Amino acid sequence: MPITRQIGDQIRSHCAAGTLRPGDRLPSVRELAKQLTVNQNTVLRVYERLTAEGLLERRHGDGTFVSDTLPRGRLKAQRELLLQEIQRLARRAADLGVDAEEMRKLLDQSFDRALRERVTAATNGDDNDE
Repeated sequence: MPITRQIGDQIRSHCAAGTLRPGDRLPSVRELAKQLTVNQNTVLRVYERLTAEGLLERRHGDGTFVSDTLPRGRLKAQRELLLQEIQRLARRAADLGVDAEEMRKLLDQSFDRALRERVTAATNGDDNDE
């Protein structure tokens, strides 16, 4: 899968999951390229594509932000992307011999952890505002 698609899918997934919320600022092109060890033009293309989709807003001189409103149909597309990820995960689990019951337990644990992290992040964000 092309790196631009991988990066774009990750940003879309974070937006759908709520780990990136409307108004959140994304790293600069330079910062993200350095973090991911990719060319800056790669990140720029992703940001431009997601801006064209209406998922991101680029503010000249201020940075790139998650749009305040998701474009129509975006939530449905994000759920479809999530389903694809779940299907890949299920295939991998089956390949490793993980049965459905164990998979459900692992998913429940991961989901609970993600919710706790989300609450912690929200709480820490609220504390920073005071």
